[in-house]
Amino acid sequence: MFPSWSFANISFFQPHAFLMIGIPGLEAIHGWISIPFFSMYTAAFTGNCLILLAVRRTPSLHKPMYYFLSMLALTDVGLTLATMPTTLAVLSFDHRLIGFDTCLVQMFFLHFFSVVESSVLLAMSFDRFVAISNPLRYASVLTNNVIIRIGLATVARATVSLFPLPFLLKRLNFCPGKILLSHSFCFHADVMKRACADITVNIIYGLYVVLSTVGFDSLLIVLSYALILHTVMSLASPRERIPALNTCVSHILAVLVFFIPVIGVSMIHRFGRHLPPIVHALVAYVYLVVPPVLNPVIYSVKSKPIREAMLRVLSEKRKG
Repeated sequence: MFPSWSFANISFFQPHAFLMIGIPGLEAIHGWISIPFFSMYTAAFTGNCLILLAVRRTPSLHKPMYYFLSMLALTDVGLTLATMPTTLAVLSFDHRLIGFDTCLVQMFFLHFFSVVESSVLLAMSFDRFVAISNPLRYASVLTNNVIIRIGLATVARATVSLFPLPFLLKRLNFCPGKILLSHSFCFHADVMKRACADITVNIIYGLYVVLSTVGFDSLLIVLSYALILHTVMSLASPRERIPALNTCVSHILAVLVFFIPVIGVSMIHRFGRHLPPIVHALVAYVYLVVPPVLNPVIYSVKSKPIREAMLRVLSEKRKG
Protein backbone atom coordinates (compact mmCIF):
# COMPACT_ATOMS: atom_id res chain seq x y z
CA MET A 1 0.00 0.00 0.00
CA PHE A 2 1.19 3.48 -0.78
CA PRO A 3 1.03 6.21 1.88
CA SER A 4 -2.00 8.45 1.81
CA TRP A 5 -2.19 12.09 2.74
CA SER A 6 -5.02 14.37 3.67
CA PHE A 7 -5.17 17.21 1.20
CA ALA A 8 -8.08 19.21 2.57
CA ASN A 9 -7.48 22.91 3.16
CA ILE A 10 -3.82 22.65 2.20
CA SER A 11 -2.56 25.66 0.28
CA PHE A 12 1.06 24.45 0.10
CA PHE A 13 1.83 20.80 -0.42
CA GLN A 14 5.00 18.77 -0.65
CA PRO A 15 4.72 14.97 -0.82
CA HIS A 16 6.32 12.83 1.86
CA ALA A 17 7.57 10.59 -0.92
CA PHE A 18 7.65 10.09 -4.66
CA LEU A 19 6.85 6.88 -6.50
CA MET A 20 9.57 5.69 -8.88
CA ILE A 21 9.19 3.43 -11.88
CA GLY A 22 11.66 1.06 -13.53
CA ILE A 23 11.29 0.46 -17.24
CA PRO A 24 7.74 1.32 -18.39
CA GLY A 25 5.89 -1.55 -20.02
CA LEU A 26 8.37 -4.16 -18.76
CA GLU A 27 7.28 -4.28 -15.12
CA ALA A 28 6.47 -7.99 -15.38
CA ILE A 29 10.12 -8.87 -16.05
CA HIS A 30 11.82 -6.34 -13.77
CA GLY A 31 13.27 -9.22 -11.77
CA TRP A 32 15.07 -10.56 -14.83
CA ILE A 33 16.12 -7.08 -15.96
CA SER A 34 17.72 -6.49 -12.56
CA ILE A 35 20.32 -9.21 -13.30
CA PRO A 36 22.11 -7.35 -16.15
CA PHE A 37 21.79 -4.10 -14.20
CA PHE A 38 23.40 -5.70 -11.15
CA SER A 39 26.15 -7.05 -13.41
CA MET A 40 26.78 -3.62 -14.95
CA TYR A 41 26.88 -1.88 -11.57
CA THR A 42 29.29 -4.53 -10.28
CA ALA A 43 31.49 -4.16 -13.37
CA ALA A 44 31.49 -0.35 -13.05
CA PHE A 45 32.36 -0.39 -9.36
CA THR A 46 35.00 -3.12 -9.68
CA GLY A 47 36.62 -1.72 -12.84
CA ASN A 48 36.95 1.82 -11.54
CA CYS A 49 38.24 0.67 -8.13
CA LEU A 50 40.83 -1.43 -9.98
CA ILE A 51 42.03 1.66 -11.85
CA LEU A 52 42.34 3.58 -8.57
CA LEU A 53 44.33 0.76 -6.95
CA ALA A 54 46.49 0.29 -10.05
CA VAL A 55 47.48 3.96 -10.19
CA ARG A 56 48.07 4.15 -6.45
CA ARG A 57 50.29 1.05 -6.31
CA THR A 58 52.31 1.67 -9.49
CA PRO A 59 54.95 4.42 -9.13
CA SER A 60 55.44 4.60 -12.91
CA LEU A 61 51.80 5.75 -13.21
CA HIS A 62 52.28 8.69 -10.88
CA LYS A 63 51.98 11.12 -13.76
CA PRO A 64 49.39 13.82 -14.64
CA MET A 65 47.61 11.71 -17.26
CA TYR A 66 46.97 8.88 -14.78
CA TYR A 67 46.08 11.23 -11.92
CA PHE A 68 43.31 12.64 -14.11
CA LEU A 69 42.26 9.09 -15.00
CA SER A 70 42.02 8.38 -11.25
CA MET A 71 39.75 11.42 -10.89
CA LEU A 72 37.56 10.07 -13.69
CA ALA A 73 37.42 6.63 -12.05
CA LEU A 74 36.55 8.12 -8.65
CA THR A 75 33.79 10.19 -10.25
CA ASP A 76 32.39 7.09 -11.97
CA VAL A 77 32.33 5.26 -8.62
CA GLY A 78 30.35 8.16 -7.17
CA LEU A 79 27.94 8.21 -10.11
CA THR A 80 27.42 4.45 -9.77
CA LEU A 81 26.70 4.68 -6.04
CA ALA A 82 24.31 7.60 -6.59
CA THR A 83 21.85 5.57 -8.67
CA MET A 84 22.53 1.93 -7.78
CA PRO A 85 20.47 1.66 -4.52
CA THR A 86 17.19 2.97 -5.91
CA THR A 87 17.53 1.33 -9.33
CA LEU A 88 18.16 -2.14 -7.89
CA ALA A 89 15.50 -1.59 -5.21
CA VAL A 90 12.89 -0.86 -7.90
CA LEU A 91 13.93 -3.60 -10.32
CA SER A 92 14.74 -6.35 -7.80
CA PHE A 93 12.31 -5.78 -4.93
CA ASP A 94 9.65 -3.45 -6.39
CA HIS A 95 10.49 -0.94 -3.65
CA ARG A 96 9.33 2.18 -5.44
CA LEU A 97 8.96 4.84 -2.75
CA ILE A 98 11.63 7.46 -2.13
CA GLY A 99 11.29 10.19 0.47
CA PHE A 100 11.05 13.78 -0.74
CA ASP A 101 14.26 14.94 0.96
CA THR A 102 16.07 11.72 0.05
CA CYS A 103 15.07 12.33 -3.56
CA LEU A 104 16.56 15.84 -3.46
CA VAL A 105 19.81 14.50 -1.99
CA GLN A 106 20.07 11.83 -4.68
CA MET A 107 19.27 14.40 -7.36
CA PHE A 108 22.05 16.69 -6.12
CA PHE A 109 24.71 13.97 -6.10
CA LEU A 110 23.59 12.52 -9.43
CA HIS A 111 23.98 15.89 -11.16
CA PHE A 112 27.06 16.72 -9.06
CA PHE A 113 29.02 13.71 -10.31
CA SER A 114 27.86 14.36 -13.88
CA VAL A 115 29.21 17.92 -13.76
CA VAL A 116 32.46 16.74 -12.14
CA GLU A 117 32.89 14.09 -14.85
CA SER A 118 32.44 16.73 -17.54
CA SER A 119 35.06 18.92 -15.82
CA VAL A 120 37.51 16.03 -15.47
CA LEU A 121 37.17 15.17 -19.16
CA LEU A 122 37.94 18.82 -19.96
CA ALA A 123 41.02 18.68 -17.70
CA MET A 124 42.13 15.49 -19.47
CA SER A 125 41.86 17.21 -22.85
CA PHE A 126 44.05 20.04 -21.51
CA ASP A 127 46.52 17.40 -20.31
CA ARG A 128 46.70 15.87 -23.80
CA PHE A 129 47.07 19.32 -25.39
CA VAL A 130 50.03 20.24 -23.17
CA ALA A 131 51.64 16.81 -23.63
CA ILE A 132 51.49 17.03 -27.44
CA SER A 133 52.02 20.74 -28.08
CA ASN A 134 54.74 21.35 -25.50
CA PRO A 135 56.13 18.02 -24.24
CA LEU A 136 59.31 19.58 -22.81
CA ARG A 137 57.27 21.73 -20.40
CA TYR A 138 54.66 19.07 -19.64
CA ALA A 139 56.00 18.13 -16.20
CA SER A 140 56.62 21.76 -15.19
CA VAL A 141 53.12 22.91 -16.27
CA LEU A 142 51.10 20.06 -14.74
CA THR A 143 52.75 19.76 -11.35
CA ASN A 144 51.13 17.92 -8.44
CA ASN A 145 49.98 21.23 -6.93
CA VAL A 146 48.35 22.26 -10.20
CA ILE A 147 46.58 18.90 -10.49
CA ILE A 148 45.29 19.17 -6.91
CA ARG A 149 43.98 22.67 -7.63
CA ILE A 150 42.25 21.47 -10.78
CA GLY A 151 40.61 18.65 -8.80
CA LEU A 152 39.43 21.05 -6.08
CA ALA A 153 38.16 23.49 -8.73
CA THR A 154 36.04 20.79 -10.38
CA VAL A 155 34.45 19.90 -7.04
CA ALA A 156 33.88 23.56 -6.11
CA ARG A 157 32.41 24.35 -9.52
CA ALA A 158 29.92 21.48 -9.34
CA THR A 159 28.96 22.32 -5.75
CA VAL A 160 28.38 26.02 -6.40
CA SER A 161 26.46 25.36 -9.64
CA LEU A 162 24.14 22.73 -8.18
CA PHE A 163 23.70 23.88 -4.57
CA PRO A 164 20.63 26.05 -5.39
CA LEU A 165 18.72 23.23 -7.15
CA PRO A 166 17.27 21.46 -4.06
CA PHE A 167 16.19 24.80 -2.59
CA LEU A 168 14.54 25.86 -5.85
CA LEU A 169 12.49 22.64 -5.66
CA LYS A 170 11.72 22.98 -1.94
CA ARG A 171 9.96 26.31 -2.56
CA LEU A 172 7.52 24.76 -5.07
CA ASN A 173 3.95 23.72 -4.38
CA PHE A 174 3.47 20.15 -5.65
CA CYS A 175 0.35 18.47 -6.96
CA PRO A 176 -1.03 15.85 -4.52
CA GLY A 177 -1.82 13.43 -7.35
CA LYS A 178 1.47 13.84 -9.24
CA ILE A 179 3.99 11.78 -7.27
CA LEU A 180 5.00 9.33 -10.03
CA LEU A 181 8.52 9.92 -11.34
CA SER A 182 9.66 8.80 -14.78
CA HIS A 183 12.76 6.92 -13.60
CA SER A 184 14.13 4.82 -10.76
CA PHE A 185 16.14 7.84 -9.58
CA CYS A 186 15.59 11.56 -9.20
CA PHE A 187 16.33 13.95 -12.08
CA HIS A 188 15.85 17.69 -11.57
CA ALA A 189 13.90 18.01 -14.83
CA ASP A 190 11.65 15.10 -13.79
CA VAL A 191 10.97 16.27 -10.21
CA MET A 192 10.15 19.86 -11.12
CA LYS A 193 7.48 18.71 -13.57
CA ARG A 194 5.52 17.25 -10.63
CA ALA A 195 4.93 20.76 -9.26
CA CYS A 196 1.67 22.69 -9.54
CA ALA A 197 3.46 26.00 -9.60
CA ASP A 198 5.34 28.24 -11.98
CA ILE A 199 8.63 26.45 -12.70
CA THR A 200 10.11 29.11 -15.01
CA VAL A 201 12.95 29.86 -12.57
CA ASN A 202 13.78 26.13 -12.32
CA ILE A 203 13.78 25.75 -16.10
CA ILE A 204 16.00 28.80 -16.66
CA TYR A 205 18.45 27.89 -13.91
CA GLY A 206 18.58 24.24 -15.00
CA LEU A 207 19.33 25.32 -18.57
CA TYR A 208 21.98 27.74 -17.29
CA VAL A 209 23.70 24.96 -15.33
CA VAL A 210 23.71 22.63 -18.35
CA LEU A 211 25.08 25.29 -20.71
CA SER A 212 27.65 26.70 -18.28
CA THR A 213 29.05 23.30 -17.32
CA VAL A 214 28.53 20.46 -19.79
CA GLY A 215 27.87 22.76 -22.75
CA PHE A 216 30.86 25.00 -22.04
CA ASP A 217 33.13 22.01 -21.36
CA SER A 218 32.17 20.30 -24.61
CA LEU A 219 33.06 23.43 -26.62
CA LEU A 220 36.45 23.71 -24.92
CA ILE A 221 37.14 20.01 -25.50
CA VAL A 222 36.38 20.44 -29.22
CA LEU A 223 38.65 23.51 -29.28
CA SER A 224 41.47 21.65 -27.52
CA TYR A 225 41.29 18.81 -30.04
CA ALA A 226 41.28 21.27 -32.92
CA LEU A 227 44.52 22.69 -31.50
CA ILE A 228 45.90 19.19 -30.93
CA LEU A 229 45.10 18.22 -34.52
CA HIS A 230 46.76 21.39 -35.80
CA THR A 231 49.87 20.59 -33.75
CA VAL A 232 49.96 16.97 -34.90
CA MET A 233 49.50 17.86 -38.57
CA SER A 234 52.43 20.28 -38.33
CA LEU A 235 54.76 17.40 -37.49
CA ALA A 236 57.05 16.60 -40.39
CA SER A 237 56.78 12.83 -40.40
CA PRO A 238 53.55 10.81 -40.60
CA ARG A 239 55.26 8.27 -38.33
CA GLU A 240 55.37 10.94 -35.60
CA ARG A 241 51.71 11.83 -36.07
CA ILE A 242 50.25 8.37 -35.41
CA PRO A 243 51.82 7.85 -31.94
CA ALA A 244 50.78 11.38 -30.94
CA LEU A 245 47.17 10.76 -31.95
CA ASN A 246 47.14 7.30 -30.36
CA THR A 247 47.68 8.88 -26.94
CA CYS A 248 44.33 10.67 -27.38
CA VAL A 249 42.18 7.73 -28.53
CA SER A 250 41.14 6.57 -25.04
CA HIS A 251 40.16 10.09 -24.01
CA ILE A 252 38.21 10.71 -27.22
CA LEU A 253 36.22 7.50 -26.66
CA ALA A 254 35.54 8.47 -23.03
CA VAL A 255 34.33 11.90 -24.19
CA LEU A 256 31.96 10.34 -26.74
CA VAL A 257 30.66 7.77 -24.24
CA PHE A 258 29.79 10.56 -21.80
CA PHE A 259 28.65 13.47 -23.96
CA ILE A 260 26.48 11.62 -26.51
CA PRO A 261 24.07 10.26 -23.82
CA VAL A 262 24.13 13.64 -22.01
CA ILE A 263 23.01 15.40 -25.17
CA GLY A 264 20.39 12.69 -25.73
CA VAL A 265 18.93 13.09 -22.22
CA SER A 266 18.86 16.89 -22.48
CA MET A 267 17.15 16.82 -25.88
CA ILE A 268 14.58 14.21 -24.87
CA HIS A 269 13.61 16.00 -21.64
CA ARG A 270 13.05 19.26 -23.51
CA PHE A 271 11.76 18.20 -26.92
CA GLY A 272 10.81 14.52 -26.68
CA ARG A 273 7.53 14.63 -24.80
CA HIS A 274 5.81 12.75 -27.62
CA LEU A 275 8.22 9.81 -27.36
CA PRO A 276 7.15 6.63 -25.51
CA PRO A 277 8.13 6.53 -21.80
CA ILE A 278 10.40 3.54 -22.40
CA VAL A 279 12.62 5.69 -24.66
CA HIS A 280 13.05 8.27 -21.86
CA ALA A 281 13.92 5.51 -19.40
CA LEU A 282 16.42 3.72 -21.63
CA VAL A 283 18.28 6.92 -22.63
CA ALA A 284 18.55 7.91 -18.96
CA TYR A 285 19.95 4.49 -18.04
CA VAL A 286 22.48 4.69 -20.88
CA TYR A 287 23.54 8.14 -19.64
CA LEU A 288 24.06 7.05 -16.02
CA VAL A 289 25.11 3.40 -16.22
CA VAL A 290 27.07 2.94 -19.45
CA PRO A 291 29.96 5.48 -19.03
CA PRO A 292 31.10 4.09 -15.64
CA VAL A 293 31.03 0.58 -17.16
CA LEU A 294 32.86 1.42 -20.40
CA ASN A 295 35.54 3.83 -19.14
CA PRO A 296 37.61 1.12 -17.36
CA VAL A 297 37.21 -1.12 -20.42
CA ILE A 298 38.37 1.63 -22.79
CA TYR A 299 41.45 2.50 -20.77
CA SER A 300 42.40 -1.10 -20.00
CA VAL A 301 42.19 -2.02 -23.69
CA LYS A 302 43.84 1.10 -25.18
CA SER A 303 46.44 1.82 -22.47
CA LYS A 304 49.05 -0.88 -21.99
CA PRO A 305 50.48 0.60 -18.73
CA ILE A 306 46.99 0.69 -17.15
CA ARG A 307 46.18 -2.82 -18.35
CA GLU A 308 49.40 -4.24 -16.95
CA ALA A 309 48.96 -2.42 -13.64
CA MET A 310 45.37 -3.68 -13.28
CA LEU A 311 46.50 -7.25 -14.00
CA ARG A 312 49.19 -6.93 -11.32
CA VAL A 313 46.61 -5.79 -8.78
CA LEU A 314 44.40 -8.76 -9.64
CA SER A 315 47.29 -11.21 -9.38
CA GLU A 316 48.27 -9.78 -5.99
CA LYS A 317 44.69 -10.22 -4.78
CA ARG A 318 44.68 -13.86 -5.86
CA LYS A 319 48.00 -14.55 -4.14
CA GLY A 320 46.79 -12.81 -1.02
